[in-house]
Amino acid sequence: MVSTMVTLVGQATSLVVGIVAVALLATPSPALRDWAWGSVAGVASAVALGSFYHALSHGAMTVVAPITAVTSAALPVVYGLVSGDRPKAMAYAGMALAVAAVALVSGAVGTRHQHAKRVTVVLAFATGFGFAVIFVALGRTSKSSGMWPLVASRITSVILITAFVLVMRARASRAGGAGSLGPILPPLRLWRLAALAGALDMSANFFYLLAVRRGLLSIVVVVASLYPISTVCLAFGLDRERVSKSQAAGMVLAVAALVLVSAGSVA
Repeated sequence: MVSTMVTLVGQATSLVVGIVAVALLATPSPALRDWAWGSVAGVASAVALGSFYHALSHGAMTVVAPITAVTSAALPVVYGLVSGDRPKAMAYAGMALAVAAVALVSGAVGTRHQHAKRVTVVLAFATGFGFAVIFVALGRTSKSSGMWPLVASRITSVILITAFVLVMRARASRAGGAGSLGPILPPLRLWRLAALAGALDMSANFFYLLAVRRGLLSIVVVVASLYPISTVCLAFGLDRERVSKSQAAGMVLAVAALVLVSAGSVA
C-alpha cells in the first residue's frame, strides 16, 4: 500500500499545482464536455499510476517502463489514424522505428539483464492501457478549456485514491484493532519525492495538452511514448541496472525515430 500512498501524495500535489496554474492563467471554467473528459482521464490516472508505481517498486525499471510505453502508444495511435490523422510518410517511418526502439529497450527483442515477474508485466500492460485512455481523453478536450481538464482529472483521481486508502484503513483497523495508517504510510523520506513526482506529472500533462492541441494525436503520442529512454537511463545511473547492447541500440533508434516523427509532422 506504500505505492498507493505515494500515488495519492503525488496526485494531491499535482492538483495543487493545477489549481494555482488555472488561477494564474485566469481561464474561464470550460463546458461540461471538457469536465467529463478530464474526469475520464482522472479515473485512468488513478488506476494507471497506482499500477505503475507498484510495478516499478516490485520489478525492473528497464522492463516495466518500455512495456508500459509501447502499450500506451498503440491504442491512441490507432485511434488517431481511424479518426482521420494523416501524417507524412516520414512520420510513419518514425513510428515504425519507435516501435522497434521500444521493443529493443524492453527486451522483447534482443537481450536484457533485468527480468520481471509475470504479475509485474501484467501491471505494466494495465498501466499502459490506462495511460492510453489518458492520452485520448485529454486529446478530446477543447483548446479553450486551458488546464481545467487537468484539474478535473486530478480531482477525480484524488477522490478515488483517497476512497481506496480509507477502505484499506478500515480493513487494517478490523484486522489489527488500531485503525492506524502506519503500515501503509510511506517513509517520510519518500514524501518529498512523491510531491516532486506530482509536480512534474502535472507539468508533463500540461505540455502534452499543448502539443496534442497543436498537432496530430498519432504523432504526439509516439513522441511521448519514448519516455522509457529517460527511465532506463535513470535506472542505469541510480539503481545500477545494467543496460544490454540491444537496449543501447534501441535508445539510438529512439533518437532517430524522434527526428523522423518530428520532421514528418511539419506541414
